[in-house]
Amino acid sequence: MLEIIPMSPLTHLLLACLTGGLLSMAAAALLTFGLPRRWLTRMVSFSTGVLLATALLDLLPEASDTGLSPHVLFALVLAGLIGFFLLEKATLRRHSHDDTAGIQSLTRTVPIILIGDGVHNFTDGLVLAATFMVDLHLGWATALAIIAHEIPQEAGDFALLLAAGWSKAKAFLWNGLSSLTSVLGGIAGYFWLANSQAWLPHILAVTAASFIYLAVSDLMPWLRHEKGDFVWHTGFMAAGIALIPTGMAVFH
Repeated sequence: MLEIIPMSPLTHLLLACLTGGLLSMAAAALLTFGLPRRWLTRMVSFSTGVLLATALLDLLPEASDTGLSPHVLFALVLAGLIGFFLLEKATLRRHSHDDTAGIQSLTRTVPIILIGDGVHNFTDGLVLAATFMVDLHLGWATALAIIAHEIPQEAGDFALLLAAGWSKAKAFLWNGLSSLTSVLGGIAGYFWLANSQAWLPHILAVTAASFIYLAVSDLMPWLRHEKGDFVWHTGFMAAGIALIPTGMAVFH
């Protein structure tokens, strides 16, 4: 079996934040600037599998093992699902594929896109801090789930920035800076949770709820309306699901 290189949880956390940000940006740029759109939709299928597997096979069992009772655990998941729905309804950020308002409208939207990404990535850093403080293997599995989700999201943001008239270099630079706010979130979360260990299982449960909500509410509905490629989508989703328990077994 493979062993994770001995390092402190904080070092693993920072490495995951930096690697995740850079990899998701590079992959999103490649998808946006070079590869056909069908590969983006296939990546969404893969992301769906990874998110669901990480939530249901890693995060929730770990939250249960760290002391949460089933009643509290499922109550947190329920609250998380409803909370993310309300947050999505209330947010100012909108992604529309049928925007006909033109370049001026998109230009006004750019700051909201970047600020929203920054806040989202900061939160990802907090989540990674919580998981790495529980278990290094759980931290890397969560990092993989975040990266898998970030790729199609970052690709969508690239497309919006380019449609607003930004150059490819400028879009890559600013989206990259936004993605690296996860490092700040990771550091803040690490030092906060160092003295708040009792919160860890609760954060794991809410994180699992966020992954389930993203997969079921955002990704699956999009895939349902995609024409053709049924075998590809099924295969990529199955690969995403299989990757999580397989990876955990290898590193353990």
